[in-house]
Amino acid sequence: MTRSLDEANREISRVRSLPYGAARTQAAEQQVRLIEAEGPDKARAFALSVLVESLVWNGEVDKAYLPFTQLVRWYDQHPEHFDDMDVQGMFWTFKWMVGHLSDFPNVPASQIEATLEDMERRYALAGLGRDAVAFERFSLARTRGSADVDALYEEWVRTPRDEYSQCEVCDPGDRATYLVERGDAEEARRLIEQTLATGQTCATEPADMLSTLALIHLDAGRAPEAASAHRRAVAALAEAESDMAGARGERFELLARGGQPTRALRALVVDQRLLVQADTPRDRLIFLLHVVAGTSALLPEHADVPVTLDGVPATDVASLRTWADAEAETLARAFDARNGTDRYATLLARARATRPADVRLDLDVIRAGGPDGAPVAAAPVAAAPAPGSDDAGAPESAVQRAERLVAAGDLVSAAAAWLDAAAEAEAAGRLAESGFATAEAARCAQEAGDEDGAAATYPGAVARMRAGGVPPVDVVPVVVAWGPVAVTTGTGPALLEAVDGLLDGLAEPTPDADAPAPADAAAHAAGAELDERVARARRRARADLDDTAARVLASMGPEHAADAAARASRAAETYAAVDAVADASHAFWLAGRLHHAMGGVDDAIWNLESAVEGFGIARATEPRGAAASMLVDMLRAAGRDDRADEVVASLTR
Repeated sequence: MTRSLDEANREISRVRSLPYGAARTQAAEQQVRLIEAEGPDKARAFALSVLVESLVWNGEVDKAYLPFTQLVRWYDQHPEHFDDMDVQGMFWTFKWMVGHLSDFPNVPASQIEATLEDMERRYALAGLGRDAVAFERFSLARTRGSADVDALYEEWVRTPRDEYSQCEVCDPGDRATYLVERGDAEEARRLIEQTLATGQTCATEPADMLSTLALIHLDAGRAPEAASAHRRAVAALAEAESDMAGARGERFELLARGGQPTRALRALVVDQRLLVQADTPRDRLIFLLHVVAGTSALLPEHADVPVTLDGVPATDVASLRTWADAEAETLARAFDARNGTDRYATLLARARATRPADVRLDLDVIRAGGPDGAPVAAAPVAAAPAPGSDDAGAPESAVQRAERLVAAGDLVSAAAAWLDAAAEAEAAGRLAESGFATAEAARCAQEAGDEDGAAATYPGAVARMRAGGVPPVDVVPVVVAWGPVAVTTGTGPALLEAVDGLLDGLAEPTPDADAPAPADAAAHAAGAELDERVARARRRARADLDDTAARVLASMGPEHAADAAARASRAAETYAAVDAVADASHAFWLAGRLHHAMGGVDDAIWNLESAVEGFGIARATEPRGAAASMLVDMLRAAGRDDRADEVVASLTR
């Protein structure tokens, strides 16, 4: 039966709410096919726009060109089928196509130029502002390395903003990166700091700007400022969308050039996917250029440091440098051949010549330990009176100081204050309080990017809490917080030992069959209800521990994959038993990925289907779409296309 316009638009909107990936793209394609076959015609523009959007932001711009041209042709043939939102969407797609087609070296320059000319003509005929066109002309010239790039930059900056301009935060970010490129680093710094002061954010900012700012400070010899910008960039990257290849590449280069080889290589392990596949070939090239620069700075001193990266035939820093250089050169030649310039050859030569910075970054928040081996603050702060108090008032306690500093965003000083509070509590025999304060210090170090300091501090926090009699249920959140740094620093065994110790303390009590019948039925019922709440909390804590252990084990190599999958499955089942549906779904998703890596197709599909179903119940749209994309790819690889089509169709219902 033919759908009404409202029904079609509702299903297309559901597609648009999905995260970018195979499931969203195939669902969008399915909607276009349905409308082409059955109508309604007034929904075709919306469906084509969503398909173009899905392909562009999933890194398939070359595939997006066909539905893009179909959308424009449909507008030329039937403008009556476009409402105001459809028209606006079509003009926005020109920005995406022009802006991203140049990211693919196999797209001819003539096609890109023709699309830009058509964009300018259509914008003029529609009476639209010229800022978007001016920006795309500048961006294309910059990508190609054209001689007129500076003139086009100045023209763009002078052009008034309008409704088709890019967002107000990306605008200064793009200006700043170009200013650095042409040698105006201090002007770029001023522009970035001015923009950061507004507090505005978007999908990619301020992560991009902060990563650039950190390198500006490093090049100028301002190590403390570079470290501060880097910490802020790390926090912003955790919230950013898209692959952020440029910012992540700058992070690696900054750490490598700033005397932090261990941190640099850890960051590269986290971002290793970008070495072999990014959103676009140009994004991958940009990332590789930063890797070439960073590894060049690490040579020759760190040439023999071992590396293990998926899909990269390198065993140490020297061979990684050789591989990255060859990969970057291949891409650079392809882009330069298409563009008719030597822009990327020049950038590669510059990366090859990179050397360490003149200053060394100090990124420690908590150092390994003092004379007694206990963690010590890298940057302790002096006590200060609480805001609004006078000198005659009570002095600010270490805990009050720590809480004030956390609220102010000064995590480095807050970690020092928490360690002071922990030492004071321990000296007074308050071990539980000391443990909680130590955990807070570890968390501050973790959020400030000092994984080593955090990893060295969490074990002591857990030990003090347990020695102080803190119930295992209340220790579990600290162990869960410890998990990510155990993965990053390769200290998983210590965490697993803590997990297993807590699991022993959270075992289900054995019912006493010989207990006498209660005399007071009401009191017994109230006690039973309390016992059930306690039991649920303990089951939830066990699930959290198993889930954390599974993720740590998964990071420790393929020999631990089976154990990791078993723990993930156990966590999923326990989460489900306490109605934590979203958490159960995440655990099923992890189990599915692990079984897939081990070649267990049926087990992988079953777990992924459970994850998709659970995310649907929990109305967790983004993870549901991401898990569905993985499931669809797996089903098609297994030849189960009918089931894959069913999964895609279910996403719009």
